[in-house]
Amino acid sequence: MVIGQNFTGSTYGINSAAIPPDANGAVGTRYFVEFINGTFAVYNKTNGVNVKRIADTKFWSNAGVVLATSDGITDPRVIYDPISQRWFASMVDFDANAAGGGGDPTLESNDFLLAVSLTSDPTGAWKGFLLQADPDNGYFADFPTLGVDAKGVYLSGDFYQGESNPLGAGLFSFPKADLVAANPVITNATWFGVMNYDLRGEVLQPATCFDGSSAGRIVSASDIGNDSNPHSNIVCFAVQNAASTGATLTASTFIPTLPWVVPDNTELGVPQFSAAQSDGTQNLIADDARLLAKVYAVGGVIYAVQTTEFNGHLAIRWYRIGAADSTLLESGTISDPNLDLFYPSIAANSYGVVVIGYNSSGRAAAISCYAMAGQTIGGVTTFASPLLMKAGTSVYHGDDEILAELEGLPIVSRWGDYSATSVDPSNPNRFWTIQMYPSGSDVWSTQITELITSPQVLLSINRTGTNVALSWPIAPGYHLQSTTNLSPTSWSNVTQTPLTNSDHLVVTLPISASNQFFRLKNP
Repeated sequence: MVIGQNFTGSTYGINSAAIPPDANGAVGTRYFVEFINGTFAVYNKTNGVNVKRIADTKFWSNAGVVLATSDGITDPRVIYDPISQRWFASMVDFDANAAGGGGDPTLESNDFLLAVSLTSDPTGAWKGFLLQADPDNGYFADFPTLGVDAKGVYLSGDFYQGESNPLGAGLFSFPKADLVAANPVITNATWFGVMNYDLRGEVLQPATCFDGSSAGRIVSASDIGNDSNPHSNIVCFAVQNAASTGATLTASTFIPTLPWVVPDNTELGVPQFSAAQSDGTQNLIADDARLLAKVYAVGGVIYAVQTTEFNGHLAIRWYRIGAADSTLLESGTISDPNLDLFYPSIAANSYGVVVIGYNSSGRAAAISCYAMAGQTIGGVTTFASPLLMKAGTSVYHGDDEILAELEGLPIVSRWGDYSATSVDPSNPNRFWTIQMYPSGSDVWSTQITELITSPQVLLSINRTGTNVALSWPIAPGYHLQSTTNLSPTSWSNVTQTPLTNSDHLVVTLPISASNQFFRLKNP
């Protein structure tokens, strides 16, 4: 894996006054869209030039959403859907007066904000919607998540009635055809209510899938670390009939996994991850064990990632889950003996290439942006060494520490609350990720990076009666060649047209009476 485009996106105090920014973005055919707290920005992906930037509030007003003057908005998400060639975005609102005046905004009802671009151009017109997050009881939705597949668009949040009173996870399903119509509507949405954590898990992540191999899959953690005991089990269920009215949910499947642990945070008095910095402090907040960013589904496999603790440091736990039967195909832990790894995000392509973007820091290392690429071959995923995308220039202690000290609260710095990694729809061997780094002692910046991967393409041969079947993963530019003699060698193209079998190409040939050799050639 090598770095392509690599540029700074937004900076605290210049483009946004938010702490944390909730670093989020996605790549489309022409642009990378950054949507963070405070700003909506569009960059030309061929040169990184910023072609549009507006405040997040302006984005929603342009889309036709009318917010109250007392409303704040937070937790942005954005996804480009190559199937419909549209962009989807979401946030939630909250009572900024209550939050700023020492009150508890989670005691009030709030709204989901959902928007769809009217064309494939994110700099053009969008249509937005404002809908009460919990139409049944008026509970408050926090940490909204967004997913898109061929049939539906899905919005979820964790619901509260008071900051220390979590009630459960809620979920909306929207027929995608309604949203990408000439006049987008949400009238046929299905609201599944606020559901018990014990039944559905915490922080529901709707799987984003563009190849049709998964529809309506929802993945969550059984417990994100409400105490410091070991927890396990990934929870999977599905929205059925998402393309029509009256969608329903399947029963949940609980997938046993290796346990994860969120240790008690002495500063906060609750379980919470914190990352070490080179000035000896460890008050940089890295949240909990929720499944972060978004989950990807491709080739019938769901990819998810979370933070855990391993040998006294923060580490990354990744999962490969069968979309059809909710079986755990594989999982692993990525760790470093000297560094904390946190706020990971994951994406994968049809060739089995997996990319994880994340932050790391330590006693001798500033917060920096890294990525790691792996590939699944024969059911086993192997990751290469970490790739540095952007080195932090200092330790970070945000301005929120000053406010906390004035109010007599724990002195901690918010970071995150997530990052995002996505597959380039123009070339699936190119991934884009948005991460954060400190560009000053109290200044965060976002870094947007293009990552170019080169998948290993293996040719397989199997006998089937009087024939041999040669198969290889679908990859651009490769074609099958054969020869009858390796010394001297004269290769010729196999003229038979390959058949597609899932994510592989297959050529079936009669067994020859003489030696025959095959190879894949990519000019």
